[in-house]
Amino acid sequence: MANKSNYSYVGVAFIMLVFGIIVIPRIVNRYAESDVIRDESRSQTIGFTSKQSNTLAYIEINGEKRKVPDFSFIDQNGNTITNKDYLGKVYVLEFFFSTCPTICPIMNRNLVAIQNQFPDQENFGIASITINPSFDTPEVLKSYAENYGVVNPNWHFLTGDKTAIYELANVGFNLFAAEDIEADGGFEHSGNFALIDKEGYIRSRLDDFGNPKIYYYGLNSDPEDESGQKEEISILMQDIEILLKDL
Repeated sequence: MANKSNYSYVGVAFIMLVFGIIVIPRIVNRYAESDVIRDESRSQTIGFTSKQSNTLAYIEINGEKRKVPDFSFIDQNGNTITNKDYLGKVYVLEFFFSTCPTICPIMNRNLVAIQNQFPDQENFGIASITINPSFDTPEVLKSYAENYGVVNPNWHFLTGDKTAIYELANVGFNLFAAEDIEADGGFEHSGNFALIDKEGYIRSRLDDFGNPKIYYYGLNSDPEDESGQKEEISILMQDIEILLKDL
């Protein structure tokens, strides 16, 4: 029995020696080449592994990349603005209305913060489309923009045909918008932002399961709100920068 125990010790020692010679150097090399994620909590915060940090997903429906549908509206300066005016630019899109007493002020303060993050970037823009076009005339929207400190020349507050606006929101972007006399301000709408690349495709980062997040939560600039929803304004800024680098 003693001889068998000695053989076992020799066998274990031999296996450990082989592990040290062959396996450990490979692990060291993997860390050196950044193939191993050293801090998974950081990658979960932004929804990417280290190899995905410079990649944003395309939104696909039936295997086709989702592109912004054609639109044509009037901005706060009385100019006709279409989706083609945004080609070659990275932009954020929202649906809102100027008399909104609840979420719109939060959304637009966050968009101003985003605007201020890219003060000299001529290839960045924002599209704010009203869901109350009967009230939100170009004059009203111009005053609204001035009150919020809008200075980006590519930030257009858009108004126009009501049917076209609701079609664009609910079908084109799947961002909910509806009239509701029981809602504060008489309308309901999504508090999310869409991110569009220079070619007019809707883009987003991936979640922890590798699926596109699709939209960015526009109602919180704190780490986490009362509902537990994580802040996404900072990651939207990061993703805008990623797309701008592709220009």
